[in-house]
Amino acid sequence: MLEALIAVAVFIILLLLGVPVALSIIGGAIVGLFAVGSLPMEGLAQQSFSPVGDYSILAIPFFILTADLLFSGKLGAQVIGLATRVVGRLRGGVGMTSVLTNAVFAGISGSAVADATGIGKVVIPWTKRLGYSGGYATAVNASASSLGVILPPSIPMILFASASGASVAAVFTAGIGPGVLTAILLLIGCWLVAWKAGFPRVKAKFTLKRLLIDLLFATPAILIPIILIRVVLFTGIATVTEVSVLAVLYALGVRVLLYRDITMKQFKKALVESASASAVVLLLIMFSSALAWLLTIQEAPQALAEALTSALQADWMVILAMLLILLVVGMFLDISPAILLLTPVMLPVANAIGMDMIHFGIIMIVTLAMGLYTPPVGTTLFISASIGKVPILETARALLPFYGLGLLVVFAVAFAPGLLFIV
Repeated sequence: MLEALIAVAVFIILLLLGVPVALSIIGGAIVGLFAVGSLPMEGLAQQSFSPVGDYSILAIPFFILTADLLFSGKLGAQVIGLATRVVGRLRGGVGMTSVLTNAVFAGISGSAVADATGIGKVVIPWTKRLGYSGGYATAVNASASSLGVILPPSIPMILFASASGASVAAVFTAGIGPGVLTAILLLIGCWLVAWKAGFPRVKAKFTLKRLLIDLLFATPAILIPIILIRVVLFTGIATVTEVSVLAVLYALGVRVLLYRDITMKQFKKALVESASASAVVLLLIMFSSALAWLLTIQEAPQALAEALTSALQADWMVILAMLLILLVVGMFLDISPAILLLTPVMLPVANAIGMDMIHFGIIMIVTLAMGLYTPPVGTTLFISASIGKVPILETARALLPFYGLGLLVVFAVAFAPGLLFIV
């Protein structure tokens, strides 16, 4: 057990010193293994390469490539146009447009970072030009992009399924209810904040003809999550990896045959950028698996489960403790490595109180998703503030109402899973 604590301490120290997350993780694992002394160093190499041999992990680079192909074309503008026609005239409609656009693209990219970057580059400057404050524009984008990991397909969901042995399709299905609830609460939050601040409405002319045209051109994006994900995958016609490949072919077909706006140079750029992003994720998977293996053989998860269940007699108190741990970890660690590190550690705690594995996975994802837009290391917070050229603290202050909405979703998922069709 002491060796496990040493490994975690080294990991945290390296992280605080500014060492990249993946290198901090493997550094902690190496020091911990040296502390054990009786285990061969080859074990780390074997455990590092083991998870990336999982067939479902192949879905990650293909979903990232799908997002790259669609974000770089006309489709993003068409989806934003459709969302504007639907809610743009309402108070806070510009923010609502960002939420709806993120909800649609969440069914394509599976990545909050991709959504925050791709959509933020269009929506944030547009929101500021219409008279909304920079803090509001960046806060909405930072929080709404979390839908990219809550709504399926979600890269963190695939990672959780790989780390826990759960069914990817089951995790995807369980994420629909929390994702829809998050989107609805964000829409309400956009309206309330804009109404209180007196932000202007968008004076866009609304016609049924224009709405139908926008809907027609945006339909290709909407069909990916509806047909490929919720029909093909959930009915068992294809695995998640096969669906990800179909999504790439579909996106390429849309760009070549329908929009005719892709060149060979753009295609090569999408391949390079998606490969780079995939490499980062896969490196995290490898090194996180090595550290998780070390913690497991030192029986750290079992010790944590015993400590929590013995100190906290009621199940609801154990759940609150789990939520607190996840919220704090999410503030300092990105969602992907957090899931890979915490799943083997906290799953025994969930098992000890009889919590369903899928329910536990959704709790992890929704709670850690708040960390994406929470200081001091919120990824979508920094991306949105950078795009909008808004100070981090100003964006964080504007995010206060959205933190409250995020906590509502977390508690609903944790204590009322039946209402959200999780279990």
